[in-house]
Amino acid sequence: MHTRYYLTLVLCLFACATVPFFLFHLNSEKNAIEATQKTVYHFEKVAGPIQPIPRKIEIDTRWVSLGKALFITPLLSKNNTISCSSCHLIDFGGDDGFPVSTGINNAEGTRNSPTVLNSSFNFRQFWDGRASSLSDQISGPVHNPIEMGSSWAEIIEKLKKDSYFNKLFHALDPQGVTRENIVKAITVFEESLITPNAPIDRYLLGDNNALTEQQQRGLEHFINHGCTSCHQGINIGGNMYQKLGRVNTIPEILIEDLGKYELTKQEQDRNVFKVPSLRNVADTSPYFHNGAVDDLTQAVTIMASSQLGRELPEDEIEDIVALLHAFSSKVIEVQ
Repeated sequence: MHTRYYLTLVLCLFACATVPFFLFHLNSEKNAIEATQKTVYHFEKVAGPIQPIPRKIEIDTRWVSLGKALFITPLLSKNNTISCSSCHLIDFGGDDGFPVSTGINNAEGTRNSPTVLNSSFNFRQFWDGRASSLSDQISGPVHNPIEMGSSWAEIIEKLKKDSYFNKLFHALDPQGVTRENIVKAITVFEESLITPNAPIDRYLLGDNNALTEQQQRGLEHFINHGCTSCHQGINIGGNMYQKLGRVNTIPEILIEDLGKYELTKQEQDRNVFKVPSLRNVADTSPYFHNGAVDDLTQAVTIMASSQLGRELPEDEIEDIVALLHAFSSKVIEVQ
């Protein structure tokens, strides 16, 4: 009986010593992703409809690095020919400069590629707003047959076989290559793609010499004529829906795409689109959802007429176009 007692006591002591270790190990693996630093932007509020982009960001640079590698690899496409960066050139405005983009097998898309820069400040993603967040947006191009035409199963298999990616994933999370980790990495990378310190930001933050006299006149026109009724906030847009042709008829070149109506089939959504951001707009021609307009002067003229019911004089259009050039800046270097 004494032998059984002491044996039981030893087993209990062993269990007490080892179970917490195994529980800790399991919980560590389970919570590895959750322990990742959440991206934090340090916003600066100013008076007026346009707000500056944060100059300081706290972000997990390990996941940024992995996300950047995924962003530029063609392994995410079915035939290994297209990457995210094929349509979103980070150093050239965040889009591809074409009316519509080209996917696998030279398939042509139907909408203009929106800039990925500052996309984390948009209230929804895509022209029709069908994705509610950056992470939700990522699956769209991956599965679209005329973009990447792939699947998560195919992508995961390829990344696991790639020694470079397999090592990177396992260094960040014991689960390794998973759909959740792929989405997370790309999302964190895209959250890093912000462009503070544009002339408009410096002006809003107190540098009266950041804008030229012409650009300052353009800002007055931009506000007084009502452009900021749609293009306001940090992204100077990107935070609401609006009907294209709200006041006057839109040009025929912009009519064919019915916008949000294609999703909802609700009459009130006909020709309704997410208002695009005007950040870096001077670097992202051609314009509108189908890339039908090549230059800013024509774009401003169309918007003034169709959205505001105004036929602006030439000098005011020139002032506004000059202002739009002040919305551009380079992507911040995260530390």
